[in-house]
Amino acid sequence: MKTPVEIKQIALNTISEEALAVEGLRKSINDDFVKCVELIMQSTGRIVVTGVGKSANIAAKIVSTLNSTGTQAIFMHAADAVHGDLGMIRPEDIVICLSKSGNTPEIKVLIPLLKLMGNKLVALVGNIDSHLAKQADLILDSSVEREACPNNLAPTSSTTAQLVMGDALAVALLECRGLTTSDFARYHPGGALGKRLYLRVADLYFHNEKPVVAPGASIMEIIMEISSKRLGCTAVVENDKLAGIITDGDLRRMLQSNTDVSHLKAANILSQNPLTVSSGEMVSDALDLMRSRNITQLLVVDNGEYLGVIHLHDILKEGII
Repeated sequence: MKTPVEIKQIALNTISEEALAVEGLRKSINDDFVKCVELIMQSTGRIVVTGVGKSANIAAKIVSTLNSTGTQAIFMHAADAVHGDLGMIRPEDIVICLSKSGNTPEIKVLIPLLKLMGNKLVALVGNIDSHLAKQADLILDSSVEREACPNNLAPTSSTTAQLVMGDALAVALLECRGLTTSDFARYHPGGALGKRLYLRVADLYFHNEKPVVAPGASIMEIIMEISSKRLGCTAVVENDKLAGIITDGDLRRMLQSNTDVSHLKAANILSQNPLTVSSGEMVSDALDLMRSRNITQLLVVDNGEYLGVIHLHDILKEGII
């Protein structure tokens, strides 16, 4: 068993080895890389990404990245291709084949079939003298000096290089397509990331009750309204116009400074010109406003009309932080 110090050093060595492998990819961003991006941009088909073994795992991840950044892609396992999966490939599709050696039997069987179908073949390969590289229309060189594995056997640095090359391709395509945050939100509707990009105040506030009192409301009426609606505040509305806000903090401060509160009304303790947010604003912007002012709720107001309250807890429930 290794000592704790030795274990940490092994991990550090692995990170250093893979970092060198990634840095070495700079030489591979060449004319073929540019031509690959241009070919995909001009294509009317999809990108079919294939491989076997660990390369197949990386291929599947590259497909996910391409799809999420606006480039249509599908995954095809090279071993399954000759057992019927070739049927998923259309004549206009571009095939990207991942392989460290470029000489695996499954790849050698697949290449002539792709040639026969007339598809453009891009080799994302770790050996530019391999069968795959020589047969490909374009080469994305993912060669590494050695694996991070001490025996130079387990795919480590080589799969990291493949992954980074795939990311470089996806991001280049993303920028060439001019993908906007709105486009990105459309591809990522789930999770906190997507919600930050598309969720609006209108999507949340209407789930809450609408606390409201008149300027003449008594202290007891104010307390009952804030307590029953459970949002930590109430709006004060007069003649359909927002007059102000009363928060539970306002109530505490008022009770601390007054021995007799029986005569006080909402108009006496409200805060005028409260911070508000429109229903069409992004929830992420509402959250930023709450944080900047150290508050937990905002009144929702459209064209002077009080609509309700959005609370910090509503936003946190959606996983937006």
